[in-house]
Amino acid sequence: MDGFHDRCSCVVSEVIARGVAAMTVLLWVGALSAWLFIVTFALDGWTRPGYRPMRDPVSALALGPRGWLQTANFIVCGLGIAVGSIGAADALDSPLLGAVIAVFGCSLVASGVFPMDAMRGYPPGTPDTTPTDVSMRHKLHDWAGVLVFGSVPVAAIVAAFALPEAGWKWYSALTAAAASVGFVVFGQAWEQDHPRSGLAQRATIVVGWVWLGLVFAHAAGPP
Repeated sequence: MDGFHDRCSCVVSEVIARGVAAMTVLLWVGALSAWLFIVTFALDGWTRPGYRPMRDPVSALALGPRGWLQTANFIVCGLGIAVGSIGAADALDSPLLGAVIAVFGCSLVASGVFPMDAMRGYPPGTPDTTPTDVSMRHKLHDWAGVLVFGSVPVAAIVAAFALPEAGWKWYSALTAAAASVGFVVFGQAWEQDHPRSGLAQRATIVVGWVWLGLVFAHAAGPP
């Protein structure tokens, strides 16, 4: 009988260990997806002919002959973050945080599925104006964008309460404030077609996405 109990204990321990390993993999997928998104749009925007990173939004990279790269960036990284949200909910014992991160990831995917319309001089040859009427796919892209940029500060606020460490509470709270301000500043800059609207968006993305990747890595523990 003791041998039977020992074997059962070994099986249970193995199942638990594999479950923990699987969750760790999901968390690192989420972290790498958040950081890869930044690296991809930064390099693509820097090397894309006719693209102006200071003015043009990241979403504009999904247009033109090389637009497939940013489309893939939206979809692949969004899926990776959504998958990582499962591990975050479990490792950080916060289903609410996992749910908000999942919304963020799925909204990134939607941003890739529904690209914005060509406008404001990009791709090259497009009139340097804002169209009076836009397509339904552009409207869907805008709505997805609101969820993307709105869910980051919400996730950071939830994390400020869910994470027990004081340092993470402060970092998350500051991220929530910075991401909220960045969202507003970018929105106003975009409406006014400010020549630095692209810079405002990129700063907001870097603040939020870097924080999210670090939260995933923190939840995963040492590699």
